[in-house]
Amino acid sequence: MSEKVYAGKSVTVTEDGYLTDPNQWTRDIAVEIAREEGITLSPKHFEVIEFIRDKTLKGEVMTIRTIGKSGIIDTKGFYELFPGAPLKKASRIAGVSKPTSCV
Repeated sequence: MSEKVYAGKSVTVTEDGYLTDPNQWTRDIAVEIAREEGITLSPKHFEVIEFIRDKTLKGEVMTIRTIGKSGIIDTKGFYELFPGAPLKKASRIAGVSKPTSCV
């Protein structure tokens, strides 16, 4: 575990850069994490991020399929918003733990 400063706020992160406490997350922190990933957040990004936060914090396991069936975005669109490793990137930006389905 290490400390990192985002948006002027010190947060604790894992070795992979995921927040250890999702309650430390803010939209401003999300913008800075996204910038590290090479992503500029749009309102659609935030819709997906808020969906991931809501479901994950309720104890649900996130998968690409779950997001694709959310009604917010289809799988292809999810890959376009978060290119490369969409679930890993989106979860990191959303301030939740690394999905168990991701290596």
